[in-house]
Amino acid sequence: MAKIRLAMIGCGGNSSGHARRMNANPDVQIVGTCDVNTEIADRYIDRNLPDLSPRPGAYDDIAKMLKETAPDAVVISTPHTLHFEQGMQALEAGCHVLMEKPMVTSSKDAYTLAEKVEETGLILTIGYNTPCTPNFYYTREVIRSAELGKLELVIGYITQGWKGGTTGTWRQNPKLSGGGQAYDSGAHLLNSLCWAVESKVAEVYAYTDNQDRDVDINSSINVKFESGVLAAMAVSGNCPSPGGTHMALVFDNGRIEVDGWGGGWIRVWKGGEALDPPPITDEMSAGSPDDNFIEAVLGRAEPRTNPMNGIIQSELMDLIYESAETGVPARPER
Repeated sequence: MAKIRLAMIGCGGNSSGHARRMNANPDVQIVGTCDVNTEIADRYIDRNLPDLSPRPGAYDDIAKMLKETAPDAVVISTPHTLHFEQGMQALEAGCHVLMEKPMVTSSKDAYTLAEKVEETGLILTIGYNTPCTPNFYYTREVIRSAELGKLELVIGYITQGWKGGTTGTWRQNPKLSGGGQAYDSGAHLLNSLCWAVESKVAEVYAYTDNQDRDVDINSSINVKFESGVLAAMAVSGNCPSPGGTHMALVFDNGRIEVDGWGGGWIRVWKGGEALDPPPITDEMSAGSPDDNFIEAVLGRAEPRTNPMNGIIQSELMDLIYESAETGVPARPER
């Protein structure tokens, strides 16, 4: 079988991990890299793909790269507000898309992108940390099966020294980032919530604190889903303590506590009894988001994420910022 021809859109630090993982995949041939200038793209190849032959092309124009390298698929790892236009461009060129989180920065764009995916029949997945992990696969299956009863509440937080660590970068420029910590690392926690609950959002009441920056640093978010599940999430961008993530899902006959950022650990109670260990198997893992994307393109696995995940989170983010600005609960217009 011929290898999947893959192009990289965006050559920053986050993209480097994608390049190395994709290059290690025997089903992939990286054929092009693109950034704002070819020097950045060339250095990216030298840094991450020094021994790859033939050497990928280095570009500063996405349309030119798509035309000249004819990729089957692309990885988009660029500032958040660029995702929509670049995703549409790739889909129109006939490419499957792995999009870094967040998928887009407006729910209107999320619906448009989803319609394009449906129209083309191509695959679009999102580079979230947790959906490919066995712990979150198990968690979602427990919710679907009601094995622990009805899910009633979800509580979670994430902490990071984001304020200082991203000072002077595009991540604190709202024209490029679309928002602050809630849209950046906080997106992993919020997507873990939305991906597991599998319901659209009915109402949000949120507070944000910019701490004299142009984007949000801290957020306190209350969510009511259409399914009736209630959630309370805290996103901290000014706490350097490591390992700062926790999510608890409370059922009427049990509880799951899990790593909401990376899905690396889990604790489960059924009734009053701890399940030690929980019944989690290796088959529940989909590998990395890169692995799952390639397996889905090849028809060997179901994609763990899809545009609907991006739609739900985009609606959530729109409502978070609306509520924080107005000081009252926000509801979607549908």
